Amino acid sequence: MIVFLVIGIAALALLLLSLLVGEIVDLGDGSLSGTSLGVGGVVFGSVGVIVTANDLPTWVAYVGSLVVAVVVVLVVQRLVTHLRDSEDGTPVSLVGVQGTATTAIDPSRGEVSLDAAHELERRLAWSEEPIPEGARVVVLEQSGSKVRVRRHFAND
Repeated sequence: MIVFLVIGIAALALLLLSLLVGEIVDLGDGSLSGTSLGVGGVVFGSVGVIVTANDLPTWVAYVGSLVVAVVVVLVVQRLVTHLRDSEDGTPVSLVGVQGTATTAIDPSRGEVSLDAAHELERRLAWSEEPIPEGARVVVLEQSGSKVRVRRHFAND
C-alpha cells in the first residue's frame, strides 16, 4: 500500500505544478502532458490503495491500477489536446480600423462599434477630445479590449 501512496502523492504534486506553473512535462511534442501524467498517477495510486485495502491480491492491485490509469491518461490527454487546440489565435491589431461611436466618447468613457470583419462586438473606448454619439472614429491605440480613438472625417 505504501508504494501506491507514494506514487499518488508524487503524481498529485506533478499535477498541481502543471496546473499552477504550466506544463513542466511535455513528452512527444505534446502527445503526453504533465497534467495527464499527474492525473494518471493519482488514479494509479488511488485504485491501488482501494484494491489493497480490500485485501485483494497484490498483482490485481498493480494490474487494475495500471489499466485504469492508462485509460484515464488517454482521456485526459485527449481533453488537454482539445482545449489547447481550441485556444484563440493571436490577437489582431485594431489600429487604423474605422467605426462608429455608439455613445458619446470622452477621456474616461465611451463605446464604439468597429467595421472590421472580425469585430462582432462593441468595444469600450476613450478619446482625448470629446466625440459625439454617431460620429465616425478611427482606432489609434489598443489596450487589451479597450481602444483609444479619434474622430475620423471623410477627407482624412
